Amino acid sequence: MTTVASKTPVVPGPPDSGADIADWRPEDPVFWESKGKRIAYRNLFISIPALLCGFAVWLMWGIITVQMLNLGFPFSQAQLFTLTAIAGLAGATMRIPASFLIRLAGGRNTIFLTTAMLLAPAIGTGIALQHTDWPLWVFQLLALWSGVGGGNFASSMSNISTFFPKRLQGTALGLNAGLGNFGVTTMQIVIPLVMTVGLLGSFGGEPMTLAKDSGWIFGKITAGTPTWIQNAGFAWVLSLVPLAALCWFGMNNLKTISPDTGSPVVAFMKITWLYTLAFVPAIGGLYLYLPAPTGLGVLNMWLAMPLIVISTLLVMKLAAFGAMKENIAKQFAIFRDKHTWSMTALYIVTFGSFIGFSMALPLSITVIFGFQHMPDAAGVMTHTVKNPNAPSALTYAWIGPFVGALIRPVGGWISDKVGGSIVTQWISAVMVLASAAVGYVMLLAYQSATPEQYFLIFMALFVVLFAASGIGNGSTFRTIGVIFDRQQAGPVLGWTSAVAAYGAFIAPVVIGEQIKAGTPQTAMYGFAVFYALCLLLNWWFYLRSDAYVKNP
Repeated sequence: MTTVASKTPVVPGPPDSGADIADWRPEDPVFWESKGKRIAYRNLFISIPALLCGFAVWLMWGIITVQMLNLGFPFSQAQLFTLTAIAGLAGATMRIPASFLIRLAGGRNTIFLTTAMLLAPAIGTGIALQHTDWPLWVFQLLALWSGVGGGNFASSMSNISTFFPKRLQGTALGLNAGLGNFGVTTMQIVIPLVMTVGLLGSFGGEPMTLAKDSGWIFGKITAGTPTWIQNAGFAWVLSLVPLAALCWFGMNNLKTISPDTGSPVVAFMKITWLYTLAFVPAIGGLYLYLPAPTGLGVLNMWLAMPLIVISTLLVMKLAAFGAMKENIAKQFAIFRDKHTWSMTALYIVTFGSFIGFSMALPLSITVIFGFQHMPDAAGVMTHTVKNPNAPSALTYAWIGPFVGALIRPVGGWISDKVGGSIVTQWISAVMVLASAAVGYVMLLAYQSATPEQYFLIFMALFVVLFAASGIGNGSTFRTIGVIFDRQQAGPVLGWTSAVAAYGAFIAPVVIGEQIKAGTPQTAMYGFAVFYALCLLLNWWFYLRSDAYVKNP
């Protein structure tokens, strides 16, 4: 059995200078109480709303596509599923360079710039959604651009982990991730709401008319209602501008973690360069994966994802230069540690499930419960007749992500008390059972002329899945904080979150393909098998009597 990495004594550095802090010793109780706690929590409380907006901009396509369907945009259900999948894949890929940004560019510099970057996809989406005649590739490009918001999670978590002592890692990271993940729920509530009003007056463009019934958290919105779908993008501008200013004037760079950031301009150039590099393999992989006319369609998802991940790492390593190249090489050392890979798999169970189901659930509700499923004259099951009693996805889809985000800090707090791996073990078992049960309910609903009768149990089981994944997010954060030292924990957190974020790509694609094949339950059965395998992995690495790292 190996022991937890030893702590390296930190020698007090030179005096702090403005936003740059040279002396940082969170494990020193005297330093923490006299100075560290105040600074750490200030950075945390600014990080949370910035991360919330990142999630909102990244995942807004899950709601936008539902409303595009309701407004009669000339795209098929399969084409709309590609928008959520593209946003999901881009956000996951952006997390790979974002995992290394804090050491290269500093926390304050990174969080400020990546928050300000969200303005581009927010404004661009608001403009494009006013034009139903624009081609699909425009919306696909904007979905790709929204991936910047997904990348923000890796840099945000990596940054916050450096501010807090090990004993508070689960709580601090749980708060940052959990409350930041409220961006999913916030987006699912805010977007249907702002689409009902002319939010920006004459500057916000003209409304469209709903072709089909829609909804929001308080019920149905009937067909014929004026709808400002462009506000789905424009609404975030109102919060991103003040948030970017708050990041710049209120956050800090820790020089003990980021000693060679250079000036802010140099730091911004590093961030922009690495993000630009990451877009290249993302676009290339999507071109090979997506069907014509958008792409070539020569790779399936399971080949495209590894290709994109490996290409992104290679491009970063080869195209970096100077001190940046040396720093990246040092951080690549995490890939030689087996715990990096075990924790990556376990984080896919938790965050990968949370983000994937958040992206796939709205359109899944619309497709599975929005139509009556009846055999035609030849006995072939059809799914084309509109269900008059269909529940609105925009009314209910926010509930699961809300519960998952709300309970995430609780998972971190419990894990700080009893140990991360034991919590991960219990939630994995719950997710095996809940995923299999959801699959069975999907089977019943997709064979029924009255699928709405299964909706309550469907939503209840999905809420269980979201709650378990939220608790597990906190527990995996805690385990990473225990296993790795302070220099490694940040990049590991970023890397595992990057790979797990591909759940936002996998879930819409897998569920969408299985719905198209008439077997939506197969997707959920497959997820249940994966959860069971990871349950065994967690036990082998961290819970058996001679585990690699006993936790507890």
